[in-house]
Amino acid sequence: MIEKTKKRLTKKLTLSSAATLLVASAFMSQLLSLVRTKLVNANFPAVGIHSTDSYFAAFNIPDFFYFTIAAGALGVAFMPILAEHLYRNDRKGIWELSNSLMNLLAIIMGLVGVFIFIFARPLIQNIVAPNLGPTQLDDAVTIMRFLAFNPFLFTLSGILSSVQQTFGRFFFFAIAPIFYNICIILSIFIFKDNIGVVGLGIGALSGAVLQLLIILLGNRKLDFYWKPKIIWRSRDFKRILRNLPPRALDQGMDQMENIVETNFATRIGQGYVSYWNNAYTLAAAPALLIGTAISTAAFPRLANRLAAGRYDLFRIDFLRVLRIITWIIMPVIVICYFARGYLARLIFSRNAPEISLIFGYLTVAIFFRTIYAIVSRWFYAQNDTKTPLFVSIFTISFNVFLVWYLTKPSSYGAAGLAIAASIVAMVEVLILLVIMVKRDHLLFNRGFFGGILKIFSVTGFSVIAGVITLTFLPLGSLDKGFFLLGFKLLIIASVIFSVHIGMSYLFGLEEASIVVKKIKRIILKPLGVEY
Repeated sequence: MIEKTKKRLTKKLTLSSAATLLVASAFMSQLLSLVRTKLVNANFPAVGIHSTDSYFAAFNIPDFFYFTIAAGALGVAFMPILAEHLYRNDRKGIWELSNSLMNLLAIIMGLVGVFIFIFARPLIQNIVAPNLGPTQLDDAVTIMRFLAFNPFLFTLSGILSSVQQTFGRFFFFAIAPIFYNICIILSIFIFKDNIGVVGLGIGALSGAVLQLLIILLGNRKLDFYWKPKIIWRSRDFKRILRNLPPRALDQGMDQMENIVETNFATRIGQGYVSYWNNAYTLAAAPALLIGTAISTAAFPRLANRLAAGRYDLFRIDFLRVLRIITWIIMPVIVICYFARGYLARLIFSRNAPEISLIFGYLTVAIFFRTIYAIVSRWFYAQNDTKTPLFVSIFTISFNVFLVWYLTKPSSYGAAGLAIAASIVAMVEVLILLVIMVKRDHLLFNRGFFGGILKIFSVTGFSVIAGVITLTFLPLGSLDKGFFLLGFKLLIIASVIFSVHIGMSYLFGLEEASIVVKKIKRIILKPLGVEY
């Protein structure tokens, strides 16, 4: 009995089970993230001396260093090599590599933390947000200093969770971010009436510590023991170090875009750092919830296919995941566009025309950033971190030009930030797709294109459903409050999703057939009816 229990605890999740777990946990995490942002907006002003501009600006530099140095290494420069060792049943090699990478990055991120703490003021004042007022600048500096060692803590969490994912264990990795958001939410109410907005920095630091502790629980039964050692002579460790810089720089390019956008947002006027970050938070949620969650669940399997020399199965799995992601994200984009006013007012707690405007233009970016999550992993699974990097270098340069040109007062202003982001996201994905086709002429077959064409055809009916629903449920000036806005938003989403699933089923899409079958099972099984 005990042995059976142990087997259940250590058993690998299937791709569908892992994806379901990650999507469910990502949904909870993103919901809490939206609640967190809503509560920050509700309890602190968007303009003024202690505004939320300082809070949003403070995260840019710590996030930049974490994603540039550590985050890229963990999922794509690290896990494929671990998968090779797992395929050979070399657990000792996995732990030696994990220890070495953890020790090396811990030293680097510790030094980064010291750098951020010391130079927080010039980093905010000269790079991130040059137009903040004196009090806002002081708040941003204080918050950034609380966040200085978060990259160090996130790095440790990331390495441990990457090992767990390689072994097919996703649970603790999935739930850890939830606790991070909860800590920030609690800090709002603990500190809002005393130290104010800077208390959010304490919440973020506490959340990073708690997240690491949760991840550590996932190492039980994996026989992992930390050792203060770096195996420099290891061939595979050298491979990781070679793959790390391109992916790290690629991630850094994405964060550099955030810094550029924040910088230009401060130039537009007071409050626009907050407006932009609120709209960006709304836009990032679907991409993280659908693209990143499903791709993260699929990545170990893709890496394992290549480790076993089964490129044919790698291609099949990749196309299946790409189709699933496309099918799921399309109705979400339709909902985001038509319900943008509801979503903006929900997250901002007040009238938010600026957020609604920016978010509307970001809906194009939602699609391409979601697709990018799985497209990029096609390269990473093959230990190719350089190609996405070179494409990112081009797109960040393109983005800087577009943001500069489109945010001019004579151009689109704040909306220019979103237009630039959407154009850049589209160009980046299209370039990567062209490269993929050149490398594998058999990658996209007629069946795949036929399925994608059906998905886009079905989306046309979803758009019509959205137009009709909004005709009966327009956003009124008096529509306020979570329950009223949430109720109307639920109706809009339900209609669009129902039309999308129903028409997909009629078009013979296999993704819809699976959903309909599960719905029938849920409804008919309790009634004793065969389905």
